[in-house]
Amino acid sequence: MAEAAARRCQRLEQAAAREVLGAADTLLFDCDGVLWRGDAAVAGAPAVLSRLQARAKRLCYVTNNSSRTRDAYAEKLRRLGFPPAEPRQVFGSAYCAARYLSRALPPGAAAYVLGSPALSAELRAVGVPHLGPGPAALPGPGPADWTRAPLDPAVRAVLVGFDEHFCYAKLCQALRYLQRGGPDCLLVGTNRDHRLPLEGGAAIPGTGCLVKAVEMAAEREAFIIGKPSRYIFDCVASEFKIEPARTIMVGDRLDTDILMGNNCGLTTLLTLTGVTTLEEVKGHQESDCPSRKSLVPDYYVDSIADLLPALEE
Repeated sequence: MAEAAARRCQRLEQAAAREVLGAADTLLFDCDGVLWRGDAAVAGAPAVLSRLQARAKRLCYVTNNSSRTRDAYAEKLRRLGFPPAEPRQVFGSAYCAARYLSRALPPGAAAYVLGSPALSAELRAVGVPHLGPGPAALPGPGPADWTRAPLDPAVRAVLVGFDEHFCYAKLCQALRYLQRGGPDCLLVGTNRDHRLPLEGGAAIPGTGCLVKAVEMAAEREAFIIGKPSRYIFDCVASEFKIEPARTIMVGDRLDTDILMGNNCGLTTLLTLTGVTTLEEVKGHQESDCPSRKSLVPDYYVDSIADLLPALEE
């Protein structure tokens, strides 16, 4: 891992790649934009991971997506031709949020959830009682009705993930739980990704927009689970006892993948198959702002397929 002042975002050529990969025993991969785009694997990516696994490298998958379970990610990896992965190798923000609440909540306490069926499934798997997923409607025609909707006495946390059914009714309930519980009611967000890019240049609002809405209403800040938060890395480190100095974070986003890796002392590798361009990196490199310089990776490749020559026998 290079010191922050020395990061130059060097292209990882074959000779350097052999050295960098040889010194690592663990690689953490973001998924969308790195291993696949939509439902198609990035060309050459399955072969790279197969060769890494053949060299006894530990492979883990770290994603901010809270709308898929670990089992679903393991199945997608299999379906797209990647080496078989156990669910325990996958660290999604849904699973890690469930893990956090299972430790932070007192016995019998529940969570009010703005999120997907996958988030609900991960909470259920670790035994966290919860309510809220799915469509919701305001309980009456006016504000007086909205503030009289029943509240579950067991709720001690509000968890915000990606929720296609996010609405004013849910925002009202989240605020009421947080007001009732005060500081003893946890406010947790799966991630702050503000926009989710789609194929063809389109985009949709990300979970960060929903988290911000609840934060603004509650006038307090959420604890964030996903990248660039250190918490999601700590989940990986506690599961596999990895050494940061021997770990590479491979990602396509500067403000999540690369920032987390840099903050956690990992070697960082940017791939240009996702949302980031070299022009963006150059802008951060030339800035005098320390926070912008922290977004600069150690290395970059056009695609992780560029690592194939370094992994040849």
